[in-house]
Amino acid sequence: MAASSRSRPRPLSKLSSPSHLVPLDLSTSWCCTPHGLGGHAQSSSSSASHSHPSSPARTAAHPMDPPPASSSAASYATPPQPSYAPSYPSSYTKFNSALNAGLLNPMSPPPLPLDKTRSSPTLFDMMANEQDYHPRTAAGVYSIPTPHQPHQLQPARSMDRQMLLQDRIADLIGSCSPGNQFNDADSSDVRLTLSSKDGLSVTLCVHRHILVAHSRFFAAKLSDRWSKQQRTLPHIVEISDCDDVEVYAETLRLMYCKDLRRRLMREDVNKVLGILKVSAAIVFDAGVLSCLEYLEAAPWAEDDDEKVAALLTQLHLENSGAGEVLKRVSLELAPSAVVEEAEVGGSCNGGNSSGGEEVLLRLLQVVLQGKDEKARREMKGLVSKMLRENNTSRGGAIGGDLRKESLYSACNGCLSLLCEQFVRASEGDHSEVAQIARQADNLHWMLDILVERQIAEEFLRTWAMQTELAAMHCKVPAIHRYEVSRVTARLFVGVGKGQILVSKEARCQLLSTWLEPFYEDFGWMRRACKGLDRHLIEDGLANTILTLPLATQQEILLAWFNRFLNSGEDCPNIQRGFEVWWRRAFWKRNSEPEQPSRLRITAICENS
Repeated sequence: MAASSRSRPRPLSKLSSPSHLVPLDLSTSWCCTPHGLGGHAQSSSSSASHSHPSSPARTAAHPMDPPPASSSAASYATPPQPSYAPSYPSSYTKFNSALNAGLLNPMSPPPLPLDKTRSSPTLFDMMANEQDYHPRTAAGVYSIPTPHQPHQLQPARSMDRQMLLQDRIADLIGSCSPGNQFNDADSSDVRLTLSSKDGLSVTLCVHRHILVAHSRFFAAKLSDRWSKQQRTLPHIVEISDCDDVEVYAETLRLMYCKDLRRRLMREDVNKVLGILKVSAAIVFDAGVLSCLEYLEAAPWAEDDDEKVAALLTQLHLENSGAGEVLKRVSLELAPSAVVEEAEVGGSCNGGNSSGGEEVLLRLLQVVLQGKDEKARREMKGLVSKMLRENNTSRGGAIGGDLRKESLYSACNGCLSLLCEQFVRASEGDHSEVAQIARQADNLHWMLDILVERQIAEEFLRTWAMQTELAAMHCKVPAIHRYEVSRVTARLFVGVGKGQILVSKEARCQLLSTWLEPFYEDFGWMRRACKGLDRHLIEDGLANTILTLPLATQQEILLAWFNRFLNSGEDCPNIQRGFEVWWRRAFWKRNSEPEQPSRLRITAICENS
């Protein structure tokens, strides 16, 4: 039985990389395995020991067995030893005696099943069915300790990566055109080894005159004096700590190409950025220029903008044409261009607008003056998103790239057009009455932008003072004017939700000027405006009224009570605000006031 466990394994097949073999010791039953694979070539008897539950080979992994001599031998299948020096408990001695007596012979028939009716099993039953009484742990079943497995798999991964790298390098070399001398062992005079930081390496056969002619780095390192000192050919050169060995090899291959630009057309942006970085490191000027020409002309995804800008900024290639590439992702212009743009902007906007603000104002004006309503809705959403993202990217600064003054300038333009059209419509000229709804919609959109940037207070004060516009409101047909009341409703929601904080006088004037027109248009708003949140507007109006003194609340809410009873659904339902006012005004006044709690000092500690 001992001879079976120490039988010699069959010879292993020859691997492609001899350096990865562990030496084979024919005097023992240890097996040579590819280094780091974590595998264990076992003999046939060892394999059988894992398949039969009562075989002697498996009992050798009993938890009472002595530990292995050292952790370094964990990658080998250690043969069982004939005897051990230390003494063992009596249970192990009895078990070993039964084993030597042949009671647990793997070739013998299996033992009879344990009689569960017996009060206590015999010693033989206990030894034969020991696993039923003391289940073994995973570490006891397998000869390889579990903590060593990650260390054994790591070299396997490294070897797999090395093989994949060699395959990619072979494909790279195989794609060379006929007659290309790159990696030609017969004509090369330099053996160049590229090593990465993680231990991967590849050796290439290159030519000294090619490297010296194309790279100032190699021209300095492989000088004539150095070449004469190297008496044997090929010269051995090693470059360590490469970020990407494959990209480095690709860059060296470009030195053998006649048309670098056409060769780069087959690559993607990430590969070209890697080649550019290596070309700049070894001062391969032709490679740098070709990469920059590619990046300037080729399209790339939005996600690549930051990569391109960061790398070009890091490499400082302004004199090599990197500025043309950066113009695609940056608005940084030359000083002369900045001066020219400032002059143009000054003639249009008084010289106060920057380039970014001028573009945003132009977009706003185009949307405000648009003719197609469907396109206007889509572009309003797009511009709002752009302004929101721009404001967030600036750290939440008020206005972002678009100043408060610029936004209010656009609002005042819309308000002027609205008043002009209201005057014409009130006088009976309805030729351009559709402009009333359009300008009111523009004001509603601009108000949303101001509220989101928390700068809508001035808008509310300006709107509250439009007494002339409110006086003409009843002279314009409701079908054309109800959009104006949407602006008032948005202000009610802003005040009611605490998004707009203004003085008591401004709130009172807002209600005094626009509450009556708002009541008149509420029925039209409810029926004509799709997606109108009636409850949100009603809550906003109620909360706005409740911010005023009780006397003013009473005046407004009693008037509402009378209107609601006569208009029904065409009047906003602010019953909740009415109830709050009633409780404030009468319930708490008639109830007994609560006595404020008095502060009591229970003890005074004096410092001795």
